[in-house]
Amino acid sequence: MADLNGTWLGTYWQQGVPSRFEAVFVQSGSALSGSILDDNYLGEAQITGEVHGRNVRFTKRYLITSPAPINYIGTLSENEDYIKGQWNIGPRFSGPWEAHRSTENLMDELNTRIQKQIPQATG
Repeated sequence: MADLNGTWLGTYWQQGVPSRFEAVFVQSGSALSGSILDDNYLGEAQITGEVHGRNVRFTKRYLITSPAPINYIGTLSENEDYIKGQWNIGPRFSGPWEAHRSTENLMDELNTRIQKQIPQATG
């Protein structure tokens, strides 16, 4: 079974306009949950969905800005580092989306910055 656990960086397009997002997926068996933070006024959303083989399906609900649920379907690449698919809000609004598994380790980056700020003892 595919493993989507972790941080993903992606883009969705609405009427040709791209919007970036960061997603944290938590997968338990075929159940998928997590959160998405859009890089625009829409803000944070929660997701619930499922994974079957390499097929991904989830519903995104914004916490504050928009009451309409957004449905996402996608296909995970064979090496499990890329998802591509379509989103829709009912029959009127839809578009493509994609996401790449993030290779950034934010704790490593933080520790590196801390080490640069601490003077090293010389002997």
